[in-house]
Amino acid sequence: MPSITLKVNGVTHSVSIENDKVKLVDVLRDQLELTGVKVGCGVGKCGSCTVILNGEPVTSCNFLAVRADGGEILTVEGLSVGFDLHPVQEAFVEAAAVQCGFCTPGLVMRTYGLLSKNPNPTDAEILDALEGHLCRCTGYEPILEAVRIAAAKMAAK
Repeated sequence: MPSITLKVNGVTHSVSIENDKVKLVDVLRDQLELTGVKVGCGVGKCGSCTVILNGEPVTSCNFLAVRADGGEILTVEGLSVGFDLHPVQEAFVEAAAVQCGFCTPGLVMRTYGLLSKNPNPTDAEILDALEGHLCRCTGYEPILEAVRIAAAKMAAK
């Protein structure tokens, strides 16, 4: 069995994978037990599985684990410190953009990725960054508001 090395949420892991077709989401959920990474569509169209890989948001359900070898990954579990939520997570709660919560981790990670590169995005830039994320419960206005709140919170820190 091949082995890959990943630094996930600050911790280095050596992980055995069955073959070079194993998806990153399967390694994160099944082997590292990071179940905040959700599997929605399984083909990279809904955004629920989004993580940050080497500073960039990626949909982990259609990303081969071998391509992440040696990479640094941040998942939704890695944003908070203990019970202290990250400002992006706080903003989603404040804006009531969390209804069922299934899509929330992916949206939070995509928002984190956006605000890490563009701390003051326009609404058009927010909508462009979140394109491809599906939410069936919350509606998109609270999500847009959550990103605005997160940008303000991060700017204030």
